[in-house]
Amino acid sequence: MSQIEIKKKSIGLVLSGGGIRGMAHIGLIKAMQEHDIEAEVISGTSVGALVGALYANGNSVEDMLQFFRETPLFQYNFFAINKPGFIDTDRYFSIFKGFFPENSFESLQKPLYVVATDLMRGLEKVFSEGELIHPLLASAALTPVFSPVEIDKTLYADGGIMNNFPKEYVDGKVDFVIGSNVSIAGEIGKKDLKNSLQLAGRVTGLMIYAASHKKLDECDLFIEPLELEKIGVLDKKGIEKAYQIGYDHGSRALESLLIEK
Repeated sequence: MSQIEIKKKSIGLVLSGGGIRGMAHIGLIKAMQEHDIEAEVISGTSVGALVGALYANGNSVEDMLQFFRETPLFQYNFFAINKPGFIDTDRYFSIFKGFFPENSFESLQKPLYVVATDLMRGLEKVFSEGELIHPLLASAALTPVFSPVEIDKTLYADGGIMNNFPKEYVDGKVDFVIGSNVSIAGEIGKKDLKNSLQLAGRVTGLMIYAASHKKLDECDLFIEPLELEKIGVLDKKGIEKAYQIGYDHGSRALESLLIEK
């Protein structure tokens, strides 16, 4: 496929959850922009929803990275009191308001679909209109670290519980789908399964990966950088490295695709 051919197509972008590893999504977006490719419709879960919202809002790649550099993960005055979870997710509202002052899906430059989990009904919930910030907070509320977010008397949490790669919401709306999965479930050693917490994390990761991977293969182009496994999900020191990994993989994937025939 030539660069001219892909530019004639409408593009959808699907971004998975995966914590700090999601900075690879920003690297992919940088590579897309360098190839003059822009997505028209975006869907995302957890960190993928946050990156997708910043992209749909027209923020630059540097602005996106700065958002994650500046947003604290474990700040003492953010600890939850009388709420499930260690960190009070609602304390992030004012930080998000600085980036999304109009606080609405309608204020974004591109359609965005944000997936969260309805904890009370055990259902997947997609948000695409109305208030923006609370759905973003809910989608990224990784349990049990962050408290659930209440929207219309319902408690919502991390969208990755139900759907970590929400490709369904761009299907049928575009001609060409680009996906980025940063929830990797590669091979590990016995030393990584020494306690119950490690075991639970591994099993959860495998379940999420299995549910996502078939949809990833259905994308017209996708990246899934295995090197991201070495970056902790909540390790802010990995921001720059994850971004660079995503950029490198995105650049190679696009260059491979856009060879003139």
